[in-house]
Parts: sequence; C-alpha cells; structure tokens
Amino acid sequence: MKHYDVIVIGGGHAGIEAAAAAARMGVSTALVTMRPEDLGTLSCNPAIGGLGKGHLVREIDAMDGVMGRLADQAGIQFRLLNRRKGPAVQGPRGQMDRALYRAAAFDRLSSQPNLTLVYGEVSALTGEGRWIDGIVLADGTSFSAGAVVLTTGTFLNGVIHIGDTRREAGRWGDRASNGLADSLRRLDLPLGRLKTGTPPRLDGRSIDWSRLEMQPGDDAPVMFSYLSTAPTVAQIACGITHTNEATHRIIRENLSRSAMYGGQISGRGPRYCPSIEDKVVRFADKSSHQIFLEPEGLDDHTVYPNGISTSLPADIQQDYVRSIGGLEEAIITQPGYAVEYDYVDPRALDNSLRLRDAQGLYLAGQINGTTGYEEAGAQGLVAGLNAALAAQGRDQITFSRTDSYIGVMIDDLTTRGVSEPYRMFTSRAEFRLTLRADNADQRLTPLALRLGCAGDERRQHFARRQDRYMAARKMTESLRFSPTELQRAGIHTRLDGQQRSIFTLLGGTDICADRLAGLVPDLLDLRPETLQQLRNDALYHQYADRQARDAEILRADEAIDLPQDLDYARISGLSAELRAKLTAARPATLAAAAKIEGMTPAALTLLVAMARAGRRSRA
Repeated sequence: MKHYDVIVIGGGHAGIEAAAAAARMGVSTALVTMRPEDLGTLSCNPAIGGLGKGHLVREIDAMDGVMGRLADQAGIQFRLLNRRKGPAVQGPRGQMDRALYRAAAFDRLSSQPNLTLVYGEVSALTGEGRWIDGIVLADGTSFSAGAVVLTTGTFLNGVIHIGDTRREAGRWGDRASNGLADSLRRLDLPLGRLKTGTPPRLDGRSIDWSRLEMQPGDDAPVMFSYLSTAPTVAQIACGITHTNEATHRIIRENLSRSAMYGGQISGRGPRYCPSIEDKVVRFADKSSHQIFLEPEGLDDHTVYPNGISTSLPADIQQDYVRSIGGLEEAIITQPGYAVEYDYVDPRALDNSLRLRDAQGLYLAGQINGTTGYEEAGAQGLVAGLNAALAAQGRDQITFSRTDSYIGVMIDDLTTRGVSEPYRMFTSRAEFRLTLRADNADQRLTPLALRLGCAGDERRQHFARRQDRYMAARKMTESLRFSPTELQRAGIHTRLDGQQRSIFTLLGGTDICADRLAGLVPDLLDLRPETLQQLRNDALYHQYADRQARDAEILRADEAIDLPQDLDYARISGLSAELRAKLTAARPATLAAAAKIEGMTPAALTLLVAMARAGRRSRA
C-alpha cells in the first residue's frame, strides 16, 4: 500500500492550497481528484477577490500560497473595489479566464515538488475507530496517510435543483460524493444542509452589446500576488444591464415552480448572494436589479450574468432572461440551478481545522459551511499546513484574529458556527485598520518563513520589499519641518510651532505627495508601491497604537488554553445555562469562551482559575 504523509481529497480551491502548502513543507503529499480538468475549476462565477475576499487572497499569497499567482496569470480584468474609500476596506478583484485558470493550476501543481496527483473517486476513509489513517478509491486502490484533508466542496450528498427536477450532483456535469458521505457517518459528525446557486450561462454572440453600458478594468491594475507586476494576458470589459418590471412579473408569477419557493430545498442559502427569486420577493419595492455580464474567457463565448442565480425551470429562465435589455435574443447554453449539500458544523473543529473528536482528519472549504473560492483557499492553506506539521510531529499553527483575516474567519467558524454559508467581509475584523490588503506580507510572510512553507523566490522578494520600505520609513520619520517651512513649500498646516515629519504629512488626505517631494526630492525615487504603503501606514498611524493594545489583550486571552477534557458540568460556580453551552462548544481558549452568548466576567474569571489549576495539576 502506497503511503503519503498527507492526502488531500478534492481538487478545488481548498484542495489546491492544502496540497501545495503541505508539499511546500517538505512532506510527501497526494492530491486526489476525479479528473485533471477538475483542478482549479471556477464552479460558479469566473472571478477572484472582492471586498474582504481580496484580503484573504493577499494573505494566502503572503504565506506563499498559489491562488494570487494563478489569478494574476488568468486575469482578464482587474479592479480595486472601494477605491474612493480608505485603504483598509479596499479589495482587489479580478475577472478570470476559466480555461487559463485551470491550465495555470494544473501546471503549478504538476511541477510542485513532493506532490503527486492521483485521479479517482474516493469512496471511503480508512482507520480504526475515530483514527483516520488513509483512503480507499472506488476501484479498490488504497493509500495510507499520516493525515487526511477533506475538501469536498458541494459534493457531499449534493443535489442539483432546476424547478421540480432534481438530480444527485455536486455541480453541473459531476456526480455527488455519496460513498464518502456514508464513510463520514460512522464518525457521527454534526451535519447540516446548505445551498448555493448559479445563474444560467449565456452565449455572448446572442447578446446585443451595443445597447449595454460597458465597464473596463482599472488603468493601473492592482495585482493579487506580491510577486506579480502586471497582467499577462489581454484585458476585457464587462457589460452592465438591469432587470425590469417585466422580469419581476415573470418571476413572481412562477415562484411556485422555483425549487426553493416550491419547498424542494431545505438548506439555507447565502444571504449576501441571493437568487433572483429572493431579490424579487425580499426587495419588492425595487423595480430593477443590476446584472454584470462577465465573459468567461478570451476564447470562450460563454457569458456569466452575475446577479440572476436561480432554481426556476429552464423555460421560465429563458422567459425572464429575454425580458432584460440587451438579452432579448439571448441563448442559454446551460440553465441556472441551486445545489444543496451536506456540511459539517465547524464548531466540531479546533483552530487548526482538525476534527476534535477524530484523529488525523482535517476539513477545509464549503464542507465547513463557507461560500466562496477565497474562503475555501484560505482554509485549505491552514489545513494543509497543519496536516504537514502533524506528519512531522510538530506543534499545530493557528492564526489569530489580531493579525489576519484568516484568523478572523477560522475563529468565527469554530466558535460561532454557521446558520447560512459564511462569507468574509471587512466588517468582521475588529482590527481591520491594520489588517489591510497592502500589508499582508508584513503580517504573515515572516510566519511562512519560520514554518518553512515559503520558497526562495518569496523569501528574496520579501526581503527586498521590506528593505525598501524600512529605509523609506526611516527617512520619512527622520525628516521634520516647521509649519513656516511647510508653508513656504505650499503645504498648509496649523501654525502651532510643532515640527512635523514627512511620514506624518504623508498621512494627510489633503496633502499631495508631489508637494512633499519639493521638500524631499528622494520621495520621487521611491517605488509607487513603497510610497503607497507609507501613505497607508501614515494614515492609520494614530489608530495603530490603540489597536495594538486591544490586540495584545485579545492575544493574552487566546494564549490561555482551556483543557478539552474540562468537565464544565462539575463547575459549581457556573450557571446551568453556561455549563450547557460550554459543554457543547468546548472552547479551546479563553477568547473563544468569551464569545459564547451569555458569558459573564465572573464566569471567565472562574475559567481562568480552572485553566491555571489544570496546568498545575498536570505539572
């Protein structure tokens, strides 16, 4: 029987990052997926990044993950969202060429040292009791492993719905993973059902583009990877159109034929990516909804109409699509559908994404109740790193919500669970002023280097980038000017007699860098990205100290581990309600316990005492 240190099941975004991360750590890794073309499939919309999501891609890249580089290779339109707002909430987004993204993913994984690609269907997990030590393929082939990472996406007991028609499938054209679902049942995991949806695909040659508003990408594209400098393929524009009263009438008249409104679906869908039926019902006062017409590739006529996902019958989809401006003659090449699937309550995981009650098994992606490529990729990174660390006999690594959006997401999932597919937003992060997309490498690449999951190219690039930044920071902080000197240079400040550093002045939203260059010509020699990061850091500098203090308090709470075998039912100082909630949640740290609804300062003090007593007794 062939043995691997780590086996990753699934070739989607979570699986790719998990397998690549484990292999970068130097352990023998197998990535098992059905077919070569499954690697890097963009199952839903052909885009990467966005608000919050773009932060995750940058953090994956800072850890030397692959999503950012794949997106930069396949991107056919790049836009920085929220450009008019502060840099903390700006998010890079890219429109992808589906074929180019798949090709880039295959090329990168095929050439990754320590990684073997295995094609086949996983039918079962192997192991004694609750210890997972390998897998069995549908053809009977077995592999043993030190750790297994499960990234099933929407395939676990997946069912596609189009009107009153249903079929077992994880996505269009691919069957569900029912055998693996049966294998998981013996672990008695807390399972639930969620759903997501996709719009009908259109033939772009049947769209009247002349009637549509067109949206080009940015003139100066912002890339995802710190290793990239510019797009590598031709850039395109997307079209914009809108639904109308006729569209809404057709949908309202046929709501009973929708799988969701007809009662065929029990799983809950993502609130922030509603179906067109949901939009018409929930926002009945709106007479139109915007639709982005996104080409799926440079050599592909398929268009993704972002904003009209549906589970209505195919004939109704045709009717409402053709009621939309510019789409009167549109041809549907693939109907939209809803897909319902099993997920595992993420509160069954610890912060390493390992199942608490099953040894050797890690979960990542939509199986944990999330939605989106970026959320899946970030979880895959964490699960792959920790599976490799376990195989090496090293301590697990966890990400704090004080230093990464990855940490925010995993903490949210493992402490609060989900009632609908989880999506990342900047508003979820308490420390978002310092957790920016532009400084992800400063926050996380040193960690990647310490773990050994960053290659030489990343190490050298980071060192050069940091050297340039630190030299520029030192220079701008050391050069100080009086208000009088600044006024002579055309820079107006309060006449308070206080000298101001160039660094402080760079944080002024009304101060032009060109004016400052009149005082300090060396500013003109800085690279644009170095100058921009200086400005971002200067802008938030006055808040950084306060956030650093708050973060330190949270880190201290995160450092207080609560024993997983702690018997909360026997702690008399806790209320019956808190004893029940703590027993169900089994928080790993005091910070996690503090998030439990109804938790009190007195109860937290008691838990600290119990944790310290437990450490003394073990000593």
